[in-house]
Amino acid sequence: MKTLESLLETLPLFQISVTFGVLLAYLIVRKIIFGVVLRRAMKHNFEEARAVYIRKAVSLGVAFLFIIFIGMVWEISLKGLSVYIASFLTIVGVGLFANWSIVSNITASVILFFFFPFKIGSKVRILDGDNSAEGEVIDLSLFSIRLKKDDGNDIYVPNNIAIQKSIVHLG
Repeated sequence: MKTLESLLETLPLFQISVTFGVLLAYLIVRKIIFGVVLRRAMKHNFEEARAVYIRKAVSLGVAFLFIIFIGMVWEISLKGLSVYIASFLTIVGVGLFANWSIVSNITASVILFFFFPFKIGSKVRILDGDNSAEGEVIDLSLFSIRLKKDDGNDIYVPNNIAIQKSIVHLG
């Protein structure tokens, strides 16, 4: 049996302490991000569901970065994992290339959340040549903006169109 002293000598104390530090930093950064998103949502009267989408997307990105950092601290070798990572990225890349509009709409949703050109209840016209859309914004989701036209019909405009085209506030 190993004694307590020999066990303590074999433990990588530096790596364990840095890992706990990184986990603590992650929790702090996550709490700050949640606070920023919540304040932004309350300031601009966004729906709670919209804030939840944004928090999840940003939190996932931050968690990924912290996991990479912990892997660097523990000197995890990617040589054995490189084949699996390359295969996974290839599959994901093909899938995302085939569905690029989904990714661009999610990204546009995050941009619209932080740099809001309009909010629910605003009457807007999104200029897109012959395909312009006009109406009252009644919903902002992860993929599209729902406008209610004056005749009562709804129009769904992809978020990436709202980022790329001019928006006119009508009242």
